[in-house]
Amino acid sequence: MEKKVRILSLDGGGIRGIIPGEILAVLEEKIQKKTGNPQARLSSYFDLVAGTSTGGILALGLLCPQEEDLSQAKFSVRDILSLYYDFGPEIFSVPFFYKLSSFFGLTNAKFPEKKLQETLEKFFGKLLLSQCLKPSLITSYDIVRRRNHFFTSLDAKSSKAYDYYLRDITRSTSAAPTYFRPSLIKALDGEQYAFIDGGLFANNPALCAYSEVRHEFEGKPTAKDILIVSIGTGKVKKAYKYSRAKNWGKVSWIVPVIDILMSSGEESTSFHLSQIFDAAGVPKQFVRIEPKLLHASSAMDDVSKENLAALKEAGQSAAREYDEELDRIVDMIV
Repeated sequence: MEKKVRILSLDGGGIRGIIPGEILAVLEEKIQKKTGNPQARLSSYFDLVAGTSTGGILALGLLCPQEEDLSQAKFSVRDILSLYYDFGPEIFSVPFFYKLSSFFGLTNAKFPEKKLQETLEKFFGKLLLSQCLKPSLITSYDIVRRRNHFFTSLDAKSSKAYDYYLRDITRSTSAAPTYFRPSLIKALDGEQYAFIDGGLFANNPALCAYSEVRHEFEGKPTAKDILIVSIGTGKVKKAYKYSRAKNWGKVSWIVPVIDILMSSGEESTSFHLSQIFDAAGVPKQFVRIEPKLLHASSAMDDVSKENLAALKEAGQSAAREYDEELDRIVDMIV
């Protein structure tokens, strides 16, 4: 297999999705410059795009077609970033009476999902998973059937049982426990499902994407035939002191457990893929971009003006830090 199967994988991280978004915007601009085509879109240069939570929103934004021409991308990366900058403060806002009725998040999700749903409906309309420009893999977790769930466009094209509205998928993959209620959606065959954020088992979905390509793509490509570009949302290493943790009960452990599950999963995925590509003799075909948060908050829901600016700065700083790597990626995919 001469041509590499090109995978783009995007981590979860709430509003920190701004950081990979800014990196992707620079990557898209580099492609436009190299090709001499100011309308070039990232979706044309990857064979599969995977995402979890905020990464799932970015991924489906990249793969979303125009309603009037299903062969053309609807959004540039800059267009997708507007979702975060323009609508993030509304999505992560809490009306006063909601705070009271939920006892400040103790008896209900921290945020009402109405603004999130309205924003996703505005962006994705009635477009379907089966209409994606390229194969996709978006993670979520089925809380009724108690199993991992992967929304893949290859499956969606084969049966209505696997096809969903993009607005419902993005709502499902971003339904982070304690932040938003679980989603309740239907596949096109009418079957109903309840989903939560896929970050609980694959906040970094790169290994899932690798498996999808190995088993579902023509020719059963091996590591030597695959290029993976995996982008994080800012490394979070918050220490939990034993002196405090030893006395925590169920309530106190909720947020730390979610944080630890997500960060440890990211590290495990990167470790295993590095081992796989090293063993195949092609270590440079697995590219992991792990941005620094710099002055930005690690919180997934900090949408203050100061933090939005800090996230933008962190993304642009990461793009400069990884400039040579981004140029190498462009050379490999164009």
